[in-house]
Amino acid sequence: MAAGAVAAARGCLLGLVLGDAVGGAAGLVPDAGALPATSGGQLACFTVDGLIRADVRAALRGPLDPPSAVWRAYRRWAALQGVIDADSAGEPFLDGWLAEVPALAQVRGPAPATIAALRARGDTPVGETPPQTTHGPRAVVRTLPVGMYARAGQAARLAADIAALTHRAEALVAAGYTATAVHLFSEDASLAHTATVAQERAVRLGFGPVPQAFRDALDAAAARPGDARALAGWAAPGTAVGAVAGALYVVASHPERDRIRDAVLFAAAAGDGGHIATIVGALLGAWHGPEALPVDWLSRVELVWVADLLSRDLVRQISQSPAGTDGSTPADPYWWDRYPGW
Repeated sequence: MAAGAVAAARGCLLGLVLGDAVGGAAGLVPDAGALPATSGGQLACFTVDGLIRADVRAALRGPLDPPSAVWRAYRRWAALQGVIDADSAGEPFLDGWLAEVPALAQVRGPAPATIAALRARGDTPVGETPPQTTHGPRAVVRTLPVGMYARAGQAARLAADIAALTHRAEALVAAGYTATAVHLFSEDASLAHTATVAQERAVRLGFGPVPQAFRDALDAAAARPGDARALAGWAAPGTAVGAVAGALYVVASHPERDRIRDAVLFAAAAGDGGHIATIVGALLGAWHGPEALPVDWLSRVELVWVADLLSRDLVRQISQSPAGTDGSTPADPYWWDRYPGW
């Protein structure tokens, strides 16, 4: 297992749950006590679970479309939340270790587009139109980990396909752009190179032009970094595009390794429900690694151990396939129980 890949994956997911928790508190971090997750952080964890399961399934029983595996993961989240009745479907949704984490059963804020789709469409949603047309930022938040699973050339398409389970139009472009950025930052690419390549990948998605807001945000950061009013302008629409533009503005304003705390706090004050802070945490965590994250906060984040374990397991699955391949002896006989690839 490549140490660099593990560090990047840990940085991304730990930064994500850190940004999610601080953003959920609107940057008003108490002096003591746990920092709870929001539904966005919870769903991002289930995205990773679904991606690992898709890979396990492909190794042992033949291909499973990753968006379908992620959809089933979201249904497990919904069953834990009481949003759907898994028992009535007669399917083993609540398997794997993630379903046993008490914090993931806690109701932590709305995810209306996701919940509407989960209630409306059952187990085979891929290729269908979501019951609501929404451009909201949760499509980006929950697809950020795709950048640690897929190569840079594939991350945009996979993130957009997963976002399309519940969102439409510009939200898919925003998800593809940001997942590509996560991957490139994990390889220590510069901000300028990352922005250029992410733009190129997003163009190829075919969902329409890449929003000018992304380039405008980077230009604004170069001209007047750290301007709260400028950030509020990106956040105000409450869209996926606005959240990504705001996150780009924050990252470009605070690119230094030792300023992640400042960056997350600045993003959390944007007033968008913490989505910008979550994206910023994932981007800067992937870029600078887990050691750069503020440990005093990180140690109090509710999902920190979940994110740490998931990130390590994601890299281990990609690099080692611990459950084995068809006809081989598994290196870890319990891996299938942890991530059943049904």
